[in-house]
Amino acid sequence: MSIPKEPRQLMINLMYLVLTALLALNVSAEVMNAFFSLDRGLKGSRDIVEKTNGVVMDNINAQADAYKNENNEKYRNNAKEALVVAKDFSEFIESVRTKLFEKAGGPSKNDPTIPKDIRNKDITTRMFVLGEEGKEGLGFEIERKVKETREKLLALADNDPAVAAGLPLDLEPLPAGSDKNSWADFKFRQMPVAACFPILGKIQSDAKASSSAVLNYCLEQVAGKDIKFDAFQPAISAPKGYVIAGEKYEADVFLSAFSTTADNISISVDGRGLPLKEGIAKYETGTSSTGTKTYKVSINVKNPLTGEVKNYSKDFQYEVGQRSCSVQLDKMNVFYIGVDNPISVSAAGVSSNDLKVNATGAGIVLTKDGTSHYNVRVSTPGEAVITLSGGGLPPTKFTYKVKRIPDPVPQLGAQRFDSSIPNGTFKAQGGVAAVLENFDFDAKCEVAGFTVAYQKKRADVVEKTNAGARFGSDVQEMIQKAAPGDVYYFLDIKAKCPGDIAGRKNWVTWSSRFGKK
Repeated sequence: MSIPKEPRQLMINLMYLVLTALLALNVSAEVMNAFFSLDRGLKGSRDIVEKTNGVVMDNINAQADAYKNENNEKYRNNAKEALVVAKDFSEFIESVRTKLFEKAGGPSKNDPTIPKDIRNKDITTRMFVLGEEGKEGLGFEIERKVKETREKLLALADNDPAVAAGLPLDLEPLPAGSDKNSWADFKFRQMPVAACFPILGKIQSDAKASSSAVLNYCLEQVAGKDIKFDAFQPAISAPKGYVIAGEKYEADVFLSAFSTTADNISISVDGRGLPLKEGIAKYETGTSSTGTKTYKVSINVKNPLTGEVKNYSKDFQYEVGQRSCSVQLDKMNVFYIGVDNPISVSAAGVSSNDLKVNATGAGIVLTKDGTSHYNVRVSTPGEAVITLSGGGLPPTKFTYKVKRIPDPVPQLGAQRFDSSIPNGTFKAQGGVAAVLENFDFDAKCEVAGFTVAYQKKRADVVEKTNAGARFGSDVQEMIQKAAPGDVYYFLDIKAKCPGDIAGRKNWVTWSSRFGKK
């Protein structure tokens, strides 16, 4: 545009330029004022959040006071610490705001809540980014404080991922393509003084909101997400439901689905109040007569938050009986020497841990091989006595006979002795055996020796002595001579069974005729 030559036209153009500049100044003032209106709005929001945090803290205290335990106390302290951390951070930011207000000329004449130099960008750049008097810019300190405060708050919420995702106090990443090299540079370089106040106010609001998230987490840990007192059921825990006359019946009475740390319940049985320890009352009563006994449990529960009292009642039963005990021999009705004799013991109303089993007589030795099973070994014929006692059971005795193993039955090899054995079968045998017939124990008798007498038809008797069960060469040679009509006598067969000190003498005399006469 060319410069007009006429003074009048030149004056008109100058007036237009001045008017345009004045309009620009008015728009700028409105924008600056808008920044401070936004800052005042953020402060109002912070006040609301702070009041809400106070209500949540009151709820945490109420729950922790009503249900005192280590876990609730921990999260009560965490909540308190979260408020302190947020307050310290907010006060630090407030000190930065005060310093900025002073550097911007202090209170303005028209509005003392707004500084004089609200458009200045050099003040904010030096104060927050470049630094003053050889110190780094305050923006970098704010950045560190944001990181530290966020970490402290998350630690108080057990670094819960859900809390971390919703925690507003954080350093947003730099936009893609930004020419800034730090968060402080991005936030504060060439920012008007007026714009920095809502920025700092938002950081304070984020800290308050973050502490609120931590408080809500602590409240969940103390009280749970749902607090309901509508599912109570009286219950008992008794060592036994069957007791013996003369003993005490004992049971733990408690309120199921209720914390053992609660001190807001009272318990009575048949109208008699019981003392509580960690939420559990112990009930005892005498048992002088037998039969089924019934008692009524009444539990009053006071809601520690509302003060409402509810009653829960239920009847319980237990059986009183007489004590009895027994010893059962698992195989025979006597004890045999030289073998394991298994027995089972039992006593109604007596714990297996309290039951005592003792034995005397006949060289008896007891060895326990199960909860109620024993193995008995005896060494002398006569009588053995087993005594049961303990657990309130008076000594009860059981007497048993002790015998040697019965005499075995002789066999010629695998053949029973008959009055006549075929010649070929007789010659095929290798010796004499001693067999225990119809004997339930795992026992074996050994033949110690015998005498064989051979009488050939119309000839003198020839005798041979044999050691052990198998035929010796002399006896074997004599047996191979057997012919029809010959007679063999097996004399003085000696056998030794388990438990025998020496062989059984004069056990049996046996003779057999082979073939036809």
